[in-house]
Amino acid sequence: MTKATPTTHHKLGLTARIFIGMLAGIAIGGILKFLSDDSGDFSFSVFDTDISTYTFLVEGIFTVIGTLFINALKMLVVPLVFISLVCGTASLSDPSKLGRLGGKAVGLYITTTAIAITLAIVFAIMVQPGVGLNLATDASYAPSESPSLAQVIIDMMPSNPIQAMAQGNMLQIIVFAAFFGVALAMIKGASGERLRTFFDDLNEVIMRVVTIVMNLAPYGVFALMAKLAATTDYKTFQGLTVYFFLVLFVLFVHALVTYPIVLKLFSGLNPITLLKKMREPALFAFSTASSSATLPVTIETANKKLGVKTSVASFTLSLGSTINMDGTAIMQGVATVFIAQVYNVDLSVSDYLMVILTATLASIGTAGVPGVGLLMLAMVLQQVNLPVEGIALIIGVDRLLDMTRTAVNVTGDCVVSCIVAKSEKELDMSIYNDPKAGLKYEEIN
Repeated sequence: MTKATPTTHHKLGLTARIFIGMLAGIAIGGILKFLSDDSGDFSFSVFDTDISTYTFLVEGIFTVIGTLFINALKMLVVPLVFISLVCGTASLSDPSKLGRLGGKAVGLYITTTAIAITLAIVFAIMVQPGVGLNLATDASYAPSESPSLAQVIIDMMPSNPIQAMAQGNMLQIIVFAAFFGVALAMIKGASGERLRTFFDDLNEVIMRVVTIVMNLAPYGVFALMAKLAATTDYKTFQGLTVYFFLVLFVLFVHALVTYPIVLKLFSGLNPITLLKKMREPALFAFSTASSSATLPVTIETANKKLGVKTSVASFTLSLGSTINMDGTAIMQGVATVFIAQVYNVDLSVSDYLMVILTATLASIGTAGVPGVGLLMLAMVLQQVNLPVEGIALIIGVDRLLDMTRTAVNVTGDCVVSCIVAKSEKELDMSIYNDPKAGLKYEEIN
């Protein structure tokens, strides 16, 4: 009697499961939106209260699961940034190396942001998305006051590091963690080694928690996308179709053309390899629309799949999630030209140069400010005497664009991290070139 050969079941990889969750969420949300618009929904009774299927699923189940998933990611950000930065800086043999890392990272982030907004303005002038439109809206936008450059510099130094952690002030956390790590590196003997080992063990624990949360991602992404598809008002796209798709086009050009050129030019690395390994953090970023919430996934990808050493990844990626605004800069460039054309205002060459300069500097100056994208756009519009009220025209479609530009931002973060790591000889090329690096067993087989 011949013994039967056992059947091997291959599990889908995490990226594939997240993608399936995203598509399923969009489909379910779209069906619920269609049913609710056509009054095809039905109600049922809970505790003598009639509840529609739409309300129960969208405002209930999807909202709860999606919010729990986002909160789980945010829960990891502060401890991950602090502990990984302490471990990274404590492992630096030369404390002055931290200054070089910072200088290179900030310089590259500013450069890519300037390129991003320049591309946006050039394409917007060519396409002219606002010409001939007569858009009217009852919405309004009142920008909060932007901080001065002096205040931004002052606010980088935490007066209370515990409060900075409680508030999630990333720049202050980065500064405190850098000081703490350098001080830890300077402690010699058994006590210093004991503390460094303790933080290394803590880092292992945090990364294990990241893995646990990531395995829940398909369900969280499904809920987030289902709610988005069910609640999006597609009527807001009337008159904004050209603007919407132009911003998307420039975002893709920046991600798939600018970043590969910059990576190849400054490091000689194969950009195709990086783009393939960015699928997971890009999907996370698209689903959460938050670079900070995606940070745990971005750091793990850079470390385990791209080979960037912890001493570089923890610093450059944490900094990038705060100050790298390439996607936002693209939105600002297109939106500025769009609003100027809608209001029939002719901008001069000097105005466009002012837009580029203001948006580039504002990407750092407004780091960590809530609603940073629209705040930066308000600053840009004020610099060239355009009505800030014009922001109300694009608010309706900004959520979908925000998701895409966040994915572009985290891609840029990893590009800069790889460039800096390569220049500091802190990039493991065997990991970078290995297509299976960082994958779990079931994803490989």
